[in-house]
Amino acid sequence: MITRREAALRLDIPLEMATRHGIPSRLTDEQLAEIEKNPPAWLVQSRANRTGKKPVWVQLTCDVCGFTEAARPKKWWPEFSYLTCNHHGYDELPAAVAGMRRTEYDGVGSRFIGIVDDEV
Repeated sequence: MITRREAALRLDIPLEMATRHGIPSRLTDEQLAEIEKNPPAWLVQSRANRTGKKPVWVQLTCDVCGFTEAARPKKWWPEFSYLTCNHHGYDELPAAVAGMRRTEYDGVGSRFIGIVDDEV
């Protein structure tokens, strides 16, 4: 059995859309395969409307320990130089290059801090 969240990831749709259109909270691999094989009209329309500019899901990976999670990207997320779990120390990342300014963004995914190195 897979969860609705996993089904949303595999179908590449927001979790809210899966809920709104009646994807059950748990379904079998066969049920999901049937949805992928014969997508309902709302799923066909959703895929047709996609511009491709922003992904529905992104894979976040800690550059220190390798922990990963899938998350919905937020509009305010810049292009991160590094991602780190919020419990890692600042000294566990490579030092910023001379002439670069380092900025931290809390609240990325469920447990990440995004690091951006940009020119001063």
